[in-house]
Amino acid sequence: MTFSWIEKYWPLLLTGAWQTVALLVISVSLGFILAIGLAFAQVSGGRVTRLLARGYCTFFRGTPLLIQLWLLYYGVGSFLPMIPGLRQSFLWPILREGFFFAAVSFTLNYAAYEAEVLRGALLGVPKGELEAARAFGMSPFKLARRIWLPRAIRNALPTIASEVVMQLKATPLAFTVTVMDLYAVAYKVRQDTLLVYEPLLVVTVFYLILTAIIARCFGIIEAQVPVRR
Repeated sequence: MTFSWIEKYWPLLLTGAWQTVALLVISVSLGFILAIGLAFAQVSGGRVTRLLARGYCTFFRGTPLLIQLWLLYYGVGSFLPMIPGLRQSFLWPILREGFFFAAVSFTLNYAAYEAEVLRGALLGVPKGELEAARAFGMSPFKLARRIWLPRAIRNALPTIASEVVMQLKATPLAFTVTVMDLYAVAYKVRQDTLLVYEPLLVVTVFYLILTAIIARCFGIIEAQVPVRR
């Protein structure tokens, strides 16, 4: 095995690593915020709200992420240039890139899975704590912000960590919509040098390191905020 090619391709490898991390951070951050709304909609929303939230989660959890990504990129993306004035707007440099569609697709998909995790965690919060907070005079919003949601997140931390790692493993799919993530760089190296295993080993090591970092971060959080049973 030879790794002399790294000297030539290391700037591209760094760019690919940055794209991978950016996709992960954007989808997890925005997806988690969306998941909170979806979870509360299913737990405490009205009938219509619950049905819409459950339908959303069922669709995105029941269909492959690759198909969702292609529907956005090749479907919605093909109609965007037809919108009058969009090509001349400041948004076009963002909307024309595959990275945008990958970030949106990953965010929507992650939100559906995380919403189910949070829904179960919200239902697992002891009712006595919620009733005590209501008796204390807390408004529904304050109750959710200070008692219900923090308690649910603490209980769901191990599962949330696993979902973040799973999201990391899904990022190579962005390669299919022209995003130059780390896997795309490995593919380019293979095409240029005819090396197969070496680029994939570099990608593997990167994902292992990033997974270890994620696990360590969540481990620190769990140690500082013990999960109460």
